Amino acid sequence: MTTPRRVAVGDLVFDVAIGGPADGAPVLLLHGFPHNSASFDGVLGPLHDAGLRTITVDQRGYSPGARPADVDAYLLDNLVGDAIGILDALGIDRCLLVGHDWGGIVGWQLAARHPERFTGYVAVSTGHPGALAGALSAGDDQREKSSYIKMFIADGAEEKLLARNAVLLRRTCPKEAAAQMQEPGALTGGLNWYRANFTGDIAAKIPSGRVAIPTTMVWSDGDTALGREQAEGSGAFVDGDYRFVELTGVDHWVPENAPEQLAAAIIERAGA
Repeated sequence: MTTPRRVAVGDLVFDVAIGGPADGAPVLLLHGFPHNSASFDGVLGPLHDAGLRTITVDQRGYSPGARPADVDAYLLDNLVGDAIGILDALGIDRCLLVGHDWGGIVGWQLAARHPERFTGYVAVSTGHPGALAGALSAGDDQREKSSYIKMFIADGAEEKLLARNAVLLRRTCPKEAAAQMQEPGALTGGLNWYRANFTGDIAAKIPSGRVAIPTTMVWSDGDTALGREQAEGSGAFVDGDYRFVELTGVDHWVPENAPEQLAAAIIERAGA
């Protein structure tokens, strides 16, 4: 069971939910595109049963009170600042960090820039930005998998994705996420993460700092958006204890479709 809260960071107000034992070790979970924090609903119960306290956040563009119009408002520096600001507002000095998809990209930045705030990191699907950049430049596999980004950053992407009752979204992501993205302003907020941080040739404008904290990389072999090379290559950018967990027969939507397996990897990293 979780308790919803609204947390202000500067001029923005974020929808946050906190659950689990009051004295449990805290875990911050960051979602990706296009699903909000509800993507972790199936993961939370096992974490609570293991004695962990969870913090889930509808991030910038997903919380109705945190949808700035300016595309540059979604630059990674601001996304990273949101997470730190939320932890500060909740009085949490250190916690375990979990990030899936875009939440994984934010997570790698948090782990590299603010190691003093995190006991460890569990990246889900999204490899280290350095490994992702290497995979994009090394061959056609990851570039083909990432080709959808060109449509996402183009003018008129909202109309294409929402046409015919959002058929493109409903074909590729959990139905709950497709429904959420049809709310006014929600899809633009999510797409602005891409527009602010990628160029037209899909070359990432994302820094690639090394990570010193203990890290687990969880990747699924059915992922059609993020390939094996960027996942397996992530260990080269981690100086702390590193573990690679491969899930077989699971698609990109790991939190929704393999919640117990993901929870097990988080619990192992937490040492709970």
